[in-house]
Amino acid sequence: MSRTCELTGKRPIKGSKIWRSGKPKKEGGIGTHITAITKRRFLPNLQRVKAVVNGETRYVRVTTRAIKKGLIIKPPRRTWKKEAADAPAATATAPATHKSARK
Repeated sequence: MSRTCELTGKRPIKGSKIWRSGKPKKEGGIGTHITAITKRRFLPNLQRVKAVVNGETRYVRVTTRAIKKGLIIKPPRRTWKKEAADAPAATATAPATHKSARK
């Protein structure tokens, strides 16, 4: 799975970590010097989020910047209720199995 945002297309980019030694001139030293440069990758901040895509709900991997901009539409919350006819009948016929209920 590639580390790419499905909406913006943002991908990892190349960079470098610069190692310095010495005391900065502002702090009273003679200045800092670069001692090593190593390659590294900057990864996008991807999150797996439920979103509505083409009318159906599915998980997408998008950057936090895309979420903040409002590029994704989150699905509505599901509000499932038990049917009123089934709820009282189930509690009336259930046997008492707990110790405090038996006494």
